[in-house]
Parts: sequence; C-alpha cells; structure tokens
Amino acid sequence: MRLSAIAAALLLPAALAAQPRVDALQADIDRRAAAIAEKLTAWRHDIHEHPELSNMETRTAKLVADHLKALGLEVRTNVGGGNGVVAILRGGRPGPVVGLRAEMDALPVIEQVDVPFKSLVRTTYNGVETGVMHACGHDMHVAILMGTAEVLTGMKAQLPGTVVFLFQPAEELPPEGGARPMINAGAMDNPKVDAVFGLHVGPGPVGAVSVVAGSTTSAADGLRIVVHGRQTHGAFPSSGVDPIVVGSQIVLGLQTIVSRQINLSTAPAVVTIGAFQGGLRENIIPDSVWMIGTVRTQDEGMRSLIHERIKRTAEGIAQSAGATADVKITRGYDVTVNDTSLTEKMTPTLRRVAGTSMMRPGQASLAGEDFGRFATKAPGVFISLSVTPPGVNAAAAVNHSPLFQGDDKALPIGVRLMANMALDYMRLGRVQ
Repeated sequence: MRLSAIAAALLLPAALAAQPRVDALQADIDRRAAAIAEKLTAWRHDIHEHPELSNMETRTAKLVADHLKALGLEVRTNVGGGNGVVAILRGGRPGPVVGLRAEMDALPVIEQVDVPFKSLVRTTYNGVETGVMHACGHDMHVAILMGTAEVLTGMKAQLPGTVVFLFQPAEELPPEGGARPMINAGAMDNPKVDAVFGLHVGPGPVGAVSVVAGSTTSAADGLRIVVHGRQTHGAFPSSGVDPIVVGSQIVLGLQTIVSRQINLSTAPAVVTIGAFQGGLRENIIPDSVWMIGTVRTQDEGMRSLIHERIKRTAEGIAQSAGATADVKITRGYDVTVNDTSLTEKMTPTLRRVAGTSMMRPGQASLAGEDFGRFATKAPGVFISLSVTPPGVNAAAAVNHSPLFQGDDKALPIGVRLMANMALDYMRLGRVQ
C-alpha cells in the first residue's frame, strides 16, 4: 500500500465524522430499507415457494430482471449463456465501481418446514424423485439484492460511483458453477468492477454478522467412484464379487484419510460421500455400484494429498476383494479469499450496521462458494448474516437441511449491510 493510501486510511474516521452528509446518506439507507420491508418479504416468499434448481432459474431471473428494468437500470439477461442477470446503476457523481452479488438457485431437498410459503415443487434428481427447496437461503439473498438495488436507485443522484448488481445462477453446481460463465461474458469488465461484495445467510441469532480476512470458504471438489464387481445370485455370494460390500468398505476407508492420515492442526478438511447407489432386487448382487461425494480443503498441498489418497484407498480396497474401482475427482471451487485490506476497511461499516453486540468473531468455513471466482477479478469481501427465527434450533436448521429456516426480519438488515458496504466503499475509494 502506498504511503498516501495509508495516510488516507488513518485520517478516514475523522474525515467521515466531519461530513454530516455521510450520516444523512446512512440514515436514508435505513429509512428506505425499512420502507420496503413488506416488499422484501413478498419477494422472498414468492421465490421460496417457487424454487428452481441450478441452471433452471428462468422464473427467478425474470422476476429479478423485471424489477431491475422497472427501476430504470441498464439490464442484461442470459449473461454467460444461462440465467445470469446483470444490472448497472450509475451514480450522480464519478467514483469507483462496486459489484454486489446474489445467487438464485435452490437444492434437491424435500422441505420439512410448515410455513405458508412452503415449497411443494417436485423433481427427479440423479434418478430419484425429490423436492426442490431453498435450503441454503438463496431466496433471501435474491430478495436482499433486489431491495438493495431499489434503495440505492432511490439515492442515485448522491452516489459517488457505479454499482453493478450480479444475480448468479448455478452456485450449487460445482465444478463449473454460474460465476465463471458470467465472468467470461464480461460481467465484471464493462464497467470494470473495483471491489465486489457478497452475503450469505446461515444459522444463528437474527442480525448477527461475521466476517474473516483471508480464507473464508473452502475449496470444494467433486468425487465419483464406480466399483465394478461381478453379478450373481444373492444366495451364492461366493460365485461373484459383491460391489455393495466393497463400496461400503471404501466409504469407511475414505474416512481414515482425514481422521488418521492428515494433520488437521494445519488446516481443516472433510471427505463426505453424499450418495451411494446400486442394485435393483433383494436377491441379486449387482455388477456395480456408484457413489458421489465432496472433498473440502483450505490448503492446496493438503488438497492434492487427499486427492491422491482417495484414489489409493479406493483402488486398494477394491483390488483386495477382487473388484475394481474407477475414481474421478473434479476440481471445483477454489478457496474464497477475503481481501485483507478491504475487509479491514469494511469492518467498521458492518459493526455500525449490525451493532457492536451483534458482531461475531469470523472463522473460515468448510462450505464451498462460487463467490470466490468474482473475488479473483477484484478485491472481495464475503460476509455472513445469521437468520434463524427465535425458538428454532439453529444447530438443526443449518443450510442444506430440510429444516432450514430464515426469519424475514433479517431481510432489511441484509439490505442495509449491502447498501452501506457499497456506499462506504465508493466514498473510501479503491483498494490500493
């Protein structure tokens, strides 16, 4: 960082305090966010009731685009060849360009929360009949960013810069995801984004906020193993090779990689098998089974080591039983890294909006996130907002659970967080 930038950062608190206009703009954001609380709730309920899987977000994208066009913004649809939506708000004064991102897709989960806007959507996923649910809170993300666009548009004349709103499809679809196609289509380049911010909701008391500088979410890699045995009658297992038994041993063997072969004191890691399928009848040992899973790491060396040992473990166990194992590991999202300097600059903003008592210590998560790709194109900050309704067990109602719940009261808080980060960054200037 240049000395001039350091001096500016040191003088910043006094400079902000000496400008009552800043306080007036902050108060305007608060007023405008409160005024659209009912809209936010209606948008969120509508999106939650009509969830769409990755790369199928046509209804959601249209809802978003129609709203942004009604605000008078410059809107691009089908960005990246899919359902991506980009809108540009040019402020009344020159200044930096800020990107604000939300993701739109839902998950193949049968909702178990009895709310009036419960999802009843059904689909077939990986050959299995299931439901579709916003079990990761993306319905809240979309409503929050739609509201942020409305709030900041209402203040257009006073904004010292430009805001690019990035509504992303397919965040839940690694390894490709929806960020890369949008980036390749120029979503971060015209105009060139100087800093990008994202928000993710999760379990915890409504309104609690956390952020961590540096690594904040993990690399997320895909794993597929096909075990080939030899089909035979269930009454005569010695006449064949049982891939179900071999596959089960592989699942257990994979868990020893993290628990016994990796030094977790240097960085956390997880290997999870999320699906295991094979066979059609109770008295037929099938010819093969397949399993899919995820590998989460925060260290590149550990990432490569775990990949190597997954292959060694699966192939070795299969060989010992007279079977074979085909192992495919696909590199997915990399670690999401919050820019240290930008995080330090934005932390006072977060504290002011959330309140000191609601600022919680940040820590890196083993969740994966496509936001990290945007943050490689410009300095980025990805924050967490807690949204669990009072009386709900936050430990049970976590993201991706059929019991996940979000309190509508968190929506205006999310708008205030995103709008204030954008405003304060435009006033602070670009990260040096």
